[in-house]
Amino acid sequence: MDANQLQQQSVFDLTSLDKLRQDALKQPKGSDGERAALRQAAQQFESIFTQMLLKSMRKANEAFEDEDNPFNASSVKYFQDMHDQQLSSELSKNGSLGLADLIVQQLSPEQNNYMPANVLRSDFKPGSINKTKTLSETQDVVATKQNKSAPEFGNSKDFINGVWEFAKQAAEKIGVHPGVMVAQAALETGWGKHIIKTSQGESSNNLFNIKAHRDWQGDSTSKTTLEYEQGVAVKRKEPFRVYDSLQQSFDDFVSFLKSNPRYQQALEVAHKPAEFIDAISEAGYATDPNYANKVKSVLAQPELKALVGDLLSLGD
Repeated sequence: MDANQLQQQSVFDLTSLDKLRQDALKQPKGSDGERAALRQAAQQFESIFTQMLLKSMRKANEAFEDEDNPFNASSVKYFQDMHDQQLSSELSKNGSLGLADLIVQQLSPEQNNYMPANVLRSDFKPGSINKTKTLSETQDVVATKQNKSAPEFGNSKDFINGVWEFAKQAAEKIGVHPGVMVAQAALETGWGKHIIKTSQGESSNNLFNIKAHRDWQGDSTSKTTLEYEQGVAVKRKEPFRVYDSLQQSFDDFVSFLKSNPRYQQALEVAHKPAEFIDAISEAGYATDPNYANKVKSVLAQPELKALVGDLLSLGD
């Protein structure tokens, strides 16, 4: 389906929805054209809903308007309605309310990958959160789920067990201790509990929160993130990479460091964990001025320290 055609349709023209449906039916099931049509229709419905919401708010405010106010005129309200229409359209395109994403999830042709929130964790048993799985059990669960939904880690030990082998394989390529990678992934994702999800609710498998810039050729998803500009925290919506597996996330993290000249100094001291962490932070891996100290703090926590020892003392 022509993307320009989708953009030219009026978001308030209800007759265009039927044409959109007819065009979508002509597309192969699961194709990009079908998904584009579904998202466009969802955005139209969100725009209509937002317009109705704004209109109700304006109506409720009429009781406080001054009839003698020159701004309280039919011509002003006409342009005010036009402004509200444009505003509702922009809110829908930017995904500010998120209604379009929910509609896409509910009506997506790939709905078998979507699970309603009311059935999540239906197998929960008291005390199961703190139960630590064995290494093989955790990896089996991760291997089964990582391409369908976000892997579930009950606690920090589950996370360590689930990613340790992936970290070992990736760490050997640059000579860093796998514990350093695990610590960084734990910080970025809250021990695997806050891995970025796609608009379809699936896991991005992005353990290092690497952004999808112009040189990235794979899938991506947008997420509001906290960035630091001159020491001040600000919220920004940024694109992030999406991987097929957690192992691919580790491998791409290594490739990311090796392909960027600014991390060359960090790679030269990869065998010294403390210096490596400082170097990637100074090279601008994260905008958080306390990033290096936070990674070191995770690395020094009992769960990791019991497994890898005091890495921060190596190389001193």
